[in-house]
Amino acid sequence: MSQKYILSIDQGTTSSRAMLFRQDSSVVDVRQKELTLHYPHKGWIEQDAEDIWADTLWACQALIKAQDPSLEQIAVIGITNQRETTIIWDRKTGKPVYNAIVWQDRRTADFCAGLKNKGHEDMVQEKTGLLLDPYFSGSKIAWILDNVEGVREKAEKGDLAFGTVDSFLLWRLTNGKAHVTDVTNASRTMLFNIQTQQWDDELLALFNIPKSLLPEVKDNIAEFGTTAPDLFGKPLTVGGVAGDQQAALIGQACFTKGMVKSTYGTGCFLLMNIGDTFKKSENRLLTTPAYRINGKTTYASEGAIFVAGAAIQWLRDGLGILKHAADSESMALQANPEHGVSFIPAFTGLGAPWWDPHAKAAIMGLTRENTANDVVRAALEAQAFQTQDLMSAIKADTGHDPAVIRADGGLVENNFMTQFLADILSKPVEIPKNAETTAQGAAYLAGLYAGLYDSFDDVSAAWQQDRNFDPVMDTKHRDAHLTQWSDSIQRVLN
Repeated sequence: MSQKYILSIDQGTTSSRAMLFRQDSSVVDVRQKELTLHYPHKGWIEQDAEDIWADTLWACQALIKAQDPSLEQIAVIGITNQRETTIIWDRKTGKPVYNAIVWQDRRTADFCAGLKNKGHEDMVQEKTGLLLDPYFSGSKIAWILDNVEGVREKAEKGDLAFGTVDSFLLWRLTNGKAHVTDVTNASRTMLFNIQTQQWDDELLALFNIPKSLLPEVKDNIAEFGTTAPDLFGKPLTVGGVAGDQQAALIGQACFTKGMVKSTYGTGCFLLMNIGDTFKKSENRLLTTPAYRINGKTTYASEGAIFVAGAAIQWLRDGLGILKHAADSESMALQANPEHGVSFIPAFTGLGAPWWDPHAKAAIMGLTRENTANDVVRAALEAQAFQTQDLMSAIKADTGHDPAVIRADGGLVENNFMTQFLADILSKPVEIPKNAETTAQGAAYLAGLYAGLYDSFDDVSAAWQQDRNFDPVMDTKHRDAHLTQWSDSIQRVLN
């Protein structure tokens, strides 16, 4: 019997990629295209939804075209995507009515603060597990309805559709036949009740959003639709969908209560599997569905940091002190270990556990002795400090202190960052053989749908460690680093 392949679509904040996985979870090939971010006003971040579609389609078609043997070996498609990014389109034409508003966008900060001041946050958190912040889709949808001419009228007539990126891609892939999403993406809209597992009328009324905009919500393993025959040479079924961070949790095989993964991409997102019982956070974290299989939901406690790898991109593209992102490791190792510099990468406000959308990025502690190396090192160190803030909050919430962290994403290729992470967390950090666990997680979900895997036990058995970083820093130095970080954070809080 010939080897079966899984096509995994990974549509992220800065790029769109397609990866082809063998049934044994090894990677056959990959195609990727960078995605342009637009900044029309201060604090606004947008993408052209047509670019998202065109780049994703190109990546899939280029990957399929390059393969030999044939397309017949591709059994199923999985999709994972940047969460919360908001698109509204015309049901008749499929054309977006406005640019995609990216999850990092801050334009609705005052709107969210107004809802919080009116006392709505407890209700929102109880239903959604989320805190009132412009990060989530609900306020972005409301902004488009209220600020783009003619859109609310069309929405009230039922002529428009809303979706996160997965839903928009599914619409285009199926030629408008599927207006669906999965539970993990729905849960990030701030309109979906994660306890009742339904779109919530009280939340829709709070944001003044017509229910007719919304997609059908499915389990993570389900038939999401079949691709139009002309796209790839034959119809292919989409059998698995999950938002990027939940997909990474699955790709890291964190199926046991208390297991933790932390992903370092554009941002940093740490998720702990907390089992099948919803638990409201008391420490400014999020409660979110990790996955829903056969109607049964497993929850996660999540800490969301908005800027991780994006800080290194800014040093490269904004300040020009890096030629290549990969140079950051050697520069950090050349820096003075006692450099005294703090880098707070609050370019789009501060996420968990601070949730200050008005905070601004800052580099502190500079003296004439400091060099570009010290700034680069401080930017990498910030990822460990931010993660420690999340770990402290999760421990306070759950009473659980995991023995090990599984880390992934582009930044874990930086050995300095990963070693410093282990030192500051004071626990081992495990790196999987395939660091692109987001695409891997979507592939596993689709493979389970297609019968290529029997259960999550097969996924756990397939997980392999590539590298391990054990903590080596002494307590005195660790405590001094954390004290300096805490002082710096307080200086940028609004």
